[in-house]
Amino acid sequence: MIKKVGVLLLVIFALQACKKVPVTGRSQINLIGDDSINKMAEQQYNMVLDQSRTVNNTSNGEMVERVGERISNAVDRYAKANGFYEDIADYNWEFNLIDENVANAWCMPGGKVAFYTGILPFTESEEGMAVVMGHEVAHAIARHGAERLSQQLLAQGLSVGAAIASAGTNVQTQNTINQAFGIGSTLGILAFSRKHESEADKMGLIFMAMAGYDPREAVEFWKRMSESGGQAPPEFLSTHPSHETRIKDLEENLPEALKYYKPRTGISN
Repeated sequence: MIKKVGVLLLVIFALQACKKVPVTGRSQINLIGDDSINKMAEQQYNMVLDQSRTVNNTSNGEMVERVGERISNAVDRYAKANGFYEDIADYNWEFNLIDENVANAWCMPGGKVAFYTGILPFTESEEGMAVVMGHEVAHAIARHGAERLSQQLLAQGLSVGAAIASAGTNVQTQNTINQAFGIGSTLGILAFSRKHESEADKMGLIFMAMAGYDPREAVEFWKRMSESGGQAPPEFLSTHPSHETRIKDLEENLPEALKYYKPRTGISN
């Protein structure tokens, strides 16, 4: 009887924690409330910035902020049009460029974004940067970090409350959070799943298109990444989909994204 009650409570808890991913409609289980996950994310974000050298007062730094603002505004418009704006209304967007030769970028829950200067040779232009920005912002909008952290906490037998309480002091908990969010340049990044990457690619195309950036640049960006072989894969590429699969999927999703595309002037190439 006790076992049956336990199973029933687990089912009820899982149903309460079940949410839908915007754009794709996939069901996901997140055990952590937005307030808690955003608080942890902001704490970890500030820790990374404290340990890094930001170069925001440069042309590239200004471009990161400009692209970030345009895409975050596009996300707001999409959310309002599709009935989930309340879910992201408390996002406090922040965009920083970190001076480190690492081909990486990430967006934490709550809208905390970091680009590394090492990714700039691959983006090449403002539209190329929008490809990466749209993809990373999509991870946050889809709550992939919260979903992964929920999975990791369950696997490690940690409670959500314990993780929140020790996030600022416990190194193991910090690493767990960092891995779930996919952040940092030397923090032992654990790749997002193939499912998450595919969702972020699809959502990112729509967000960049709504921001006035040509989504077809995404295919060109990943072709450049594919052709950059001969070196160890950059951290930004430590994902499951192969280049060929990713490009094929992007091409299949382009017709839908192009419906949202209206070119804008003043984009740097």
